[in-house]
Amino acid sequence: MPHSGRAPRRLALAAAAVVVALPAAAATIEVVVDGADPGTSVSVALCQGGLSEEACSLGQELTARGGTVNVVFRDVPAGRYAVAAFEDVNGNRKLDRTGLGLPIEPYGFSGGVGLKARPTFAQAAFDLREPGTALRVGLARALPRR
Repeated sequence: MPHSGRAPRRLALAAAAVVVALPAAAATIEVVVDGADPGTSVSVALCQGGLSEEACSLGQELTARGGTVNVVFRDVPAGRYAVAAFEDVNGNRKLDRTGLGLPIEPYGFSGGVGLKARPTFAQAAFDLREPGTALRVGLARALPRR
């Protein structure tokens, strides 16, 4: 029987469909945020590709217990990420700033960067691979308490 060439093409398409159907590798990110006042709300966001609000769309808000917040992000696809956190002292769900743009409330980034100036994504970023990673973010104030 002559070989039509269709069977290998079908086999290749079937193999490609199986590869496409496989779920992307996912991991867990455990973040410990230190330096919050007990009882205050702390927002922790996972950022990808930048540190803008749009790039940090996956987040959680938790109440600090003993000055610490523990956040777990599950089923996160492998990739390059950064973590941004801030203590919402006045409960308005945003990082308050001065007229010059300096944060009034405590904030922090992964990698321990940004305490003297806003870091770039590259400075705060880490590579996430399976099964996951654990990291700490320390909160600091750009300005003294008022």
